[in-house]
Amino acid sequence: MGILRNFAKEFKAFALQGNVVDMAIGVIIGAAFKDIVTSLTDNFINPLIASIGGANIAGSIKLPWVDYSGLSLEEIQSLSLNYGAFITAIINFFIMALVLFIMLKGVNSLKNIGRKKKDDEPAPAPEPSDEVKLLTEIKDLLKQR
Repeated sequence: MGILRNFAKEFKAFALQGNVVDMAIGVIIGAAFKDIVTSLTDNFINPLIASIGGANIAGSIKLPWVDYSGLSLEEIQSLSLNYGAFITAIINFFIMALVLFIMLKGVNSLKNIGRKKKDDEPAPAPEPSDEVKLLTEIKDLLKQR
């Protein structure tokens, strides 16, 4: 029982660490934010790309060896190379990465408010060498005479 108790104690200390809790919150917020980014991409960015370039961002390539006759739209999409969905996923990734980068920069700048930078603190003067100390003592002794 002692081993199990120690294991439970160590696990509790690990699970309640600030980093683990912060990471869990980040995962939950990230999952919720994914839906927002997907909606932005599907409803705004893809139509803009399609209207500017005339390309169909939701396009797909039908495979020549597959017989598509009599299949529903979902079945056709499942048997095709859907490059539009892939491009949408790439756009979503870059939007998420950009937003997370901006958020992390903001959080880091908030953490650093009120802290002195290491560059602002004057560097301590280097300790004089033994020769300089000896010469200073000799100079002081000569001044006293």
